[in-house]
Amino acid sequence: MHQVLKIGEAAKKAGLAPSAIRYYEDSGVLPEPGRTDSGYRGYEEGDVDLIRFVARLRALEFPLSDVREIVALRRDGKAPCEKVRETISNEAAAIESRIADLQRLRQELEILEAEARDLPDTWPTACVCDVVDPAGKRG
Repeated sequence: MHQVLKIGEAAKKAGLAPSAIRYYEDSGVLPEPGRTDSGYRGYEEGDVDLIRFVARLRALEFPLSDVREIVALRRDGKAPCEKVRETISNEAAAIESRIADLQRLRQELEILEAEARDLPDTWPTACVCDVVDPAGKRG
């Protein structure tokens, strides 16, 4: 006979908080678990494996909608590998774009940092702080 785990036990085995499991269930990522005779959520080892899988996808920053689709494919008996590969590719491209944006931001901050060294710590203008100058009054 297989052991049925309560949510706290399943969460501990999966390395998550029970609230994370509830969140994934409420958002339709994980199916509703069975219930014990006393009404508690009941999880089996296969459920814990699925919870771990979902946690890994989320740790890789897969969007919740993609995780939901991947789990649904698996639940329907289909291999979700093509969707996983597609999501990996999309997320890698998004990361490259974010890296480029962050590099531009770093360059802008380095310029501001260099310019800020020469500015006084007073408010000679109506601007909140001349270092950032949202009004665009500096060159």
